[in-house]
Amino acid sequence: MDDMEEIPKKVPRLGFRHLQAGLLFYGLAANTVLQLNVSVAMVAMTNENKSNNSDPAHFNWSEEKKSYILSSYYWGCALAQFPAGYLCKRFGSKAVLFWGTLGSSLLSALTTYGVYVADWKAYCAIRVLQGLCQVTWPCIHQHLANWCPTAERTRLGAFAYTGFDCGNVLAMYGAGMIADSSLGWPGISYSAAGLGLIWCGLWLLLGANKASEARFIGEAEKAYIVGDIQRSERKEPKKMEIPWKGIFTSVPVYALLCARCADSWGLTTMQNELPAYLSGVLKLDMKSNAVFSALPFLLMWVMCYVYLIIADVLLRKKVMSLTTLRKTYTSIALWAPATIMLSLVFVGDGQKTLVLVLVTLSVGVSSAATIGSELNTIDLSPNHAGILAGLMSSFTNLMALLTPLVVGVLVTDHSQRSQWQVVFSLAAGVLFAGNVIFLIWGTAVTQPWNESKESRRELEPEEKLFRHTKLEIAGDNSDGDVVGLKLNCTSP
Repeated sequence: MDDMEEIPKKVPRLGFRHLQAGLLFYGLAANTVLQLNVSVAMVAMTNENKSNNSDPAHFNWSEEKKSYILSSYYWGCALAQFPAGYLCKRFGSKAVLFWGTLGSSLLSALTTYGVYVADWKAYCAIRVLQGLCQVTWPCIHQHLANWCPTAERTRLGAFAYTGFDCGNVLAMYGAGMIADSSLGWPGISYSAAGLGLIWCGLWLLLGANKASEARFIGEAEKAYIVGDIQRSERKEPKKMEIPWKGIFTSVPVYALLCARCADSWGLTTMQNELPAYLSGVLKLDMKSNAVFSALPFLLMWVMCYVYLIIADVLLRKKVMSLTTLRKTYTSIALWAPATIMLSLVFVGDGQKTLVLVLVTLSVGVSSAATIGSELNTIDLSPNHAGILAGLMSSFTNLMALLTPLVVGVLVTDHSQRSQWQVVFSLAAGVLFAGNVIFLIWGTAVTQPWNESKESRRELEPEEKLFRHTKLEIAGDNSDGDVVGLKLNCTSP
């Protein structure tokens, strides 16, 4: 049945709940720009061959210092994930997301001044603080839970989360265009700050933690959302103790962790290092660099919807099981980029077009990870999916932190193709190994520790009593009129 058929007639088809999803989309895009535009900014800030004489002076930073700047954001981000989830529950997603985005935007506006005053160390410090302000994912999850009726949860949630893909494109293309303009590289931080501040104003005016708190929502829509959320809450289990022992001794959890870390390593390598590779090895100017840095992420955005449609058809027609689907999509997301990255190692210097095609494909196909491994936390434990997601996020942020540092050691001259070959080979190896582990030990079967201890023990006494027994009815040998009943224990 189509989702829209379950919506009461009096409820507007396009209402305040859609506005909240749109604000989340914009907020996620803005925060992604604040996070990722540094990779393009670094190229512009250290590019000696400036196309515009009015451009601000460049900085002679070593590859090691660049790696510190690129990774510093994730130092703060890794620390912020669990506290962000608690703060959202304590103070509401509106306040936490507002202050986080406001802080990150103001820090972005201070970037140019800080770099001029204290050079690369100031840039690192600002990026660490911006990472600490990164509370987007826990807040979006909480806000969607408060606003999305069951019938529309998938649709509104998918739309909101694609703000990340939109932000990827804007961070690469927009930053490159700005750097190539009269604004130069300082314009990258100022424009990102402006994008975030505008969102903060809209969020402050139109955002609301719950439908019951919204000022401009219609009564019919409010009743529809509040009623649906209340019904869902009644169906949900009571507060459960977190099964830490079950989680940390679960082989499928570790298999998923390996797949998520491998995906993070490969994607972060391209997000952070692609502009430097295109500039150093392929000698692309700033404008061309912006286009070809954004193109892979544009393809990734489009492929999200393609993969979603195909997966929906496969599951609806029962072509494959959920476990098979997860492993198939994860294999596409990890092994396809691994194969392409290995191909880059053997492509000659004069085959620029082929290199650009391969780079675009390596990022574009990786969006299969959303259906392949990102949603697997819900399969393993619907009741503790948030805890698993937080655990995965902490480790994937660690991978994102390490990737630029490793590249900084391997690449001492970003114009040397041989050094980038090592980077791509390493990424391919990590992607290949991560998927092998997931194929062997991964699963979409809900784990036993998903249920509370009370639920597991509810029928346990009766089950234990009769588990190995059976009731037998037989006539008595001494008197045909007597029927004998006995319990036969098959495994005493």
